[in-house]
Amino acid sequence: MVVCVCNAIRERDVRAAARDGAMSACQAYRSLGCQAKCGQCVPFARAIIDAERAAA
Repeated sequence: MVVCVCNAIRERDVRAAARDGAMSACQAYRSLGCQAKCGQCVPFARAIIDAERAAA
């Protein structure tokens, strides 16, 4: 599933960034070489990161 249309970031990318230590959407995007543009995806990315952290 696409999380960020602006940067073409997929859910699996955000999950991988969270597993690699990203604690926020901004950190995840930076680790992928991007940054949030319109911001619509940030709450969804945050939820994915929180779920990954809870599962760890």
